Amino acid sequence: MIQTDLAGKVVVVTGAAAGIGRATAARFAAEGCRIAAWDVSEPDYPSDWLVQKVDVRDATQVEAAAAEVLKQWGRIDVLVNNAGILRDSMLVKVKDGAVVSSMSDEAFDAVIHVNLRGVFVCTRAVVPHMIAQGGGVILNATSVVGLYGNFGQTNYVASKAGVIGMTKTWAREFGRHNIRVNAVAPGLISTEILAAMPEKVLDGMRQHTPLGRLGKPEEIAEAYLWLASSSASFVTGAVLSVDGGIVTGT
Repeated sequence: MIQTDLAGKVVVVTGAAAGIGRATAARFAAEGCRIAAWDVSEPDYPSDWLVQKVDVRDATQVEAAAAEVLKQWGRIDVLVNNAGILRDSMLVKVKDGAVVSSMSDEAFDAVIHVNLRGVFVCTRAVVPHMIAQGGGVILNATSVVGLYGNFGQTNYVASKAGVIGMTKTWAREFGRHNIRVNAVAPGLISTEILAAMPEKVLDGMRQHTPLGRLGKPEEIAEAYLWLASSSASFVTGAVLSVDGGIVTGT
């Protein structure tokens, strides 16, 4: 287990209600961090977390949530842009020479707005405060599909590739302010979304992963924790793949 110097740091995690976001918030909390959990849903959280109902697409909500964190704790040291959704379909599906379906405008826009605009909105709201306090860490959720593409995920791949681009741009823009910006690219992780898939499909996923299994949300959380710590103090603009080797296994 990574030993860090993060005790007392203020960490905002978006999409903190479940899956990787929940595991990430819990892992930082275990290091003694103060947690602000942003999500559109409000399940049970630990009593010492600052729980805020936030739609990351909405700049007004995000600005208000950031202001509340600052009012309570006076700073934001780490922002984990984890919130994301899926709306999968082929761009155009053809059967017997005829188009039978296509990705809708609504499906494309929904994913771009949460996965890409949400990262933009949250980072824009938090960075001025990090500059004023002398530094901070931005951690963005991308995906291996953002690096290599994936069948049936035009919208999701576009959003995650965009996150990579923003990560590298912000690393250049904010390094002078002692703000490090990195991204984590998970592979197939055992979350609620995958749990709903048929076992046959999950077996196929495992077979395409050289390590022979799905990842755990906690393993992604460890990557975020390391990137936020002083152990990664010279790492910025990086994309860390945590995927069990799935790219080489496909």
